[in-house]
Amino acid sequence: MINTTSSQKWNRLEHKNLDEQFMNQISQGLNCSPFEARAVLDTVWQVFGDYFDTIPTIKPGQMRLQVLSVDAEAGHAISESKQIMVTITVYDEKEHLNIRQKEGLIALRRYRIQRVCREAFEQGGLLTLEDLAYRIFNCGETTICRDLSYFRKKDIFVPLRSTVKDIGRTLAHRVLIIKLWAQGKRYTEISKKTSHSLYKVRKYVDMFKRIASLARIGYDTGRISSTLRISPLLVKSYLELLHTLDIVDHRKNQLQGFVKKKEEALQNHKIASY
Repeated sequence: MINTTSSQKWNRLEHKNLDEQFMNQISQGLNCSPFEARAVLDTVWQVFGDYFDTIPTIKPGQMRLQVLSVDAEAGHAISESKQIMVTITVYDEKEHLNIRQKEGLIALRRYRIQRVCREAFEQGGLLTLEDLAYRIFNCGETTICRDLSYFRKKDIFVPLRSTVKDIGRTLAHRVLIIKLWAQGKRYTEISKKTSHSLYKVRKYVDMFKRIASLARIGYDTGRISSTLRISPLLVKSYLELLHTLDIVDHRKNQLQGFVKKKEEALQNHKIASY
């Protein structure tokens, strides 16, 4: 009778990789111990590791995928949009098996989603919901949507086309940027954490300050939306943040100073109009 205990299952899977194959052949060919074979393998990686990382061929567990470029404008037909080829890691034998064993399948899928989206983005590409569901993970869109909802609740920014390009009703990354700013994080740190340029980070924070200043002088959502020429949904999101955020003191002073300057500018404009 075949023993299929859980421990043996994970042990079998752990040995299905190139490192194990190399050590096995070294042990047999040189008649050495597993410890000595591991030492040889470690030496190979120390000497040739940088070369392995830079050769153009893909590694085991990776795939090449044609995706939309970061430079592709929103609203254009995909057939007319700029596309690029990216290399993403679908399976990493050194990390994924350990995550699956300790945290389960859902945790592994969410880790993989973050990784492939980040890898594509770092190479100048943007994945979509359809890419994740149909081309990479072979699952339903509902499953991916649940994972993306989880990321939003945890303030984890995933660089998808819908978030980076502001397509549809996805505003979570703007909210995250403002939250990090309110916590006192530096602009460079926010840029790195959210995968947005410094220009975009400053732009979103400045918009938040403008909305706060108009709300302070009595503008409602509709009037703020019309004045700043942005969607009422975005105004509403920022106003909700304004009333719920726990803002650190120096950011609070910056916000109050900005609001005061806007109030003074508006008052001077009214006086000059008479």
